[in-house]
Amino acid sequence: MGGWKSKLTRGELDEYEELTYLSKAEILHVYDRFCELDPGKIENDRDAQLPMDTILALPELKNNPFRDQICKVFSHNGEGAMNFEDFLDMASVFSDYAPMQVKLEYAFRIYDFNGDDVIDEADIREMVRRVTGASDERDQRLSEAEMNMLVENIFLETDLDEDRKLSFAEFSHVISKSPEFVKLFHFKL
Repeated sequence: MGGWKSKLTRGELDEYEELTYLSKAEILHVYDRFCELDPGKIENDRDAQLPMDTILALPELKNNPFRDQICKVFSHNGEGAMNFEDFLDMASVFSDYAPMQVKLEYAFRIYDFNGDDVIDEADIREMVRRVTGASDERDQRLSEAEMNMLVENIFLETDLDEDRKLSFAEFSHVISKSPEFVKLFHFKL
């Protein structure tokens, strides 16, 4: 395990420290955690991408209902596979030290399942489905009437311009009033 640390040069550590919200010691720890996911692959190719299934094995993500979406958002190609820099970005944003605005930007992208830069009814339904533990659209934990009422209530409380879409500004406005958000949008590798 100690040999992996030497694979990051002092210059890389300096650069990563400047570009993230992590200390050098934390960056080395994140690198160790990344290497532990597939030691042989990383040892042979430090720039290797690990498949999303490998990343999802992390205990910190294993039970998160948005785990696949988190991987896709932080993956440089949007497909969920990650190289070390993707993994480091994820660790940095989910750290205690990332500013609220950065966390909000990534949370918005995670909840925007269809990638259309707004959180619309389909995105809200998907969020509810995941939070309630439904495995897919056929496995609804709420009746259609309950789901419709919940979606309507969410829009009533959050959709300031009443266009049935949440812009980033609307999302930020609502979430920034929630003191629990920073605690929930966090994990430590």
